[in-house]
Amino acid sequence: MSIESILQEVFGYPSFRGPQHDIIRHVVAGGDALVLMPTGGGKSLCYQIPAIARQRAGQGITVVVSPLIALMHDQVGALHEAGVSAAFLNSTLNSEEAYQTEQRLLRGEITLLYAAPERVTTARFLAQLDALHERGQLSLFAIDEAHCVSQWGHDFRPEYRALTVLHERYAGVPRMALTATADALTRADIVERLQLEAAGQFVSSFDRPNIRYTIVEKKDASTQLLRFIEREHAGEAGVVYCQSRKRVEEIADMLAQAGIHALPYHAGLDFKVRQANQNEFLRGEGVVMVATIAFGMGIDKPDVRFVAHLDMPKNIEGYYQETGRAGRDGMAADAWMCYGLQDVVNQRRMIDESPAEEDFKQVMRGKLDALLGLAEATDCRRVRLLRYFGEESTDCHNCDNCLQPPDVWDATDAARKLLSTVYRLHQTSGVSFGAGHTMDIVRGKLTDKVTQRGHQSVSTFGLGADYTEAQLRAVMRQLIAIGALHVHNNEGFSTLHLTADSRPVLRGEVPVRLRQSSSQRPDKRSRNRTALAPAAASLGQDAMVRFINLKSWRAEVAKAHNLPAYVIFHDATLAAIAERSPQSLADLQHISGLGTRKLEAYGEAVLAVIMGESHTVSAE
Repeated sequence: MSIESILQEVFGYPSFRGPQHDIIRHVVAGGDALVLMPTGGGKSLCYQIPAIARQRAGQGITVVVSPLIALMHDQVGALHEAGVSAAFLNSTLNSEEAYQTEQRLLRGEITLLYAAPERVTTARFLAQLDALHERGQLSLFAIDEAHCVSQWGHDFRPEYRALTVLHERYAGVPRMALTATADALTRADIVERLQLEAAGQFVSSFDRPNIRYTIVEKKDASTQLLRFIEREHAGEAGVVYCQSRKRVEEIADMLAQAGIHALPYHAGLDFKVRQANQNEFLRGEGVVMVATIAFGMGIDKPDVRFVAHLDMPKNIEGYYQETGRAGRDGMAADAWMCYGLQDVVNQRRMIDESPAEEDFKQVMRGKLDALLGLAEATDCRRVRLLRYFGEESTDCHNCDNCLQPPDVWDATDAARKLLSTVYRLHQTSGVSFGAGHTMDIVRGKLTDKVTQRGHQSVSTFGLGADYTEAQLRAVMRQLIAIGALHVHNNEGFSTLHLTADSRPVLRGEVPVRLRQSSSQRPDKRSRNRTALAPAAASLGQDAMVRFINLKSWRAEVAKAHNLPAYVIFHDATLAAIAERSPQSLADLQHISGLGTRKLEAYGEAVLAVIMGESHTVSAE
């Protein structure tokens, strides 16, 4: 069977997207591959179709290395729905279930087996792979979330380093490394660590045109978030990222009190609570998950309409990976972030005070600077984001800067006054002070701290009285971003210090130009979406009724099968069915997302829903 036939008959898709065809053909022929494809771009098909094709050609099983239990469960469930033999080995199985899966594996009854890297490299598992290899029944290794192998990546996991054993022990078995996020440095590290020097490299566009990027200045983050959700995403699914566990619980509680169905998720919660909340998010509609970065990688929920950050991530890779969980279905979605001076200070401090080698710290500072540059940018966000990954583009007309170009002001004078104040405070007092105290002096505020220390006599006192606090905070962020100010943690207090890069700014040799504080500008942003409309938005009245009925039926099926609803059918498939209004099984053929197995399993039930007849849902 050709790979085109597998795509159509098993998965129900009429054609490949982007580089999928070239990748799959390369791997089916036995080639190694490094695949970079954005979230929602169809990475899983790039190893699932080769696994099926090679298994049908008698070449045995495919092992998928994944660090994510939720992803294993959902992908195995989706493969079962499509009629593919798949299984996972992870901690959710009891000893008898794990043993039965291992026996099926050794009998060659499984096409794809999902396992975590920790399990794959155990002596027991390797012995089972040895047995398969000796019989010529080890077909392919697919290493998902491959950026985890790199120390330069945003989610480094040491256990991934041990996966070199796959190449050393099974040199003739093709390997794929797949990730949605890797800059040039991370990409090179993946190649080196996984010994993929001879692999074909397939790099897709990182552009997600359906996602609107918005970054705002942090004032009252909780209120800003609530306003954003209520105005633009009421009743829709979303993810809110916070830096601390305490903040996660505070925000989840605040949203819940405002009538939003919000749940917390962080590593400090009991495992059963985390699992229950994750299941509710995946299987329900309109749930907002408030989480640390412990949540999200591998979450396949297609209808997440927004991802919000209440705290700045560590780097652009993390930001891109997390925002990419919005709009996996290709429909309009938002990536919204608010950040402030304290975010910059905290991230700098964490890097500077880490026990890592200086070379590593320098790379991390560069990555943070790139994210700060994105946040402070006055030009197209998408152009900046894609350029970071080595991709050139043109203005997107769908980010906040394109939709409402920010006013720009010359902050060079303010920057010089702030730096001069930091210098003079240290010169006169012999100690350093924090951002708030420095700004109070520049603005000429007679606070208790200023008067107690006699800092009203500092020569720069009041020289920046015309600047607002918001303006000076923005200047301070920029000075830290470009390295002209260094933040040092002194017994729990953050203090400011000049650097070698301070001198050219003080001399006026380096201009500082900033976006105008949003508090000083009217909100002209259009609330009309310019991206794709939701799947069913264009349906007529009768078709919309059919769509709603189909969704209700799908929810019952998903509950009976203990799977998320999108594993049964995506909204786009239900919308296509509702629009076509099929009257026979033949009418259902060739609808995208409706393969042969699903047509056999659900065709009659779908027709019954369309015709308004009663239906019975079975868990079989």
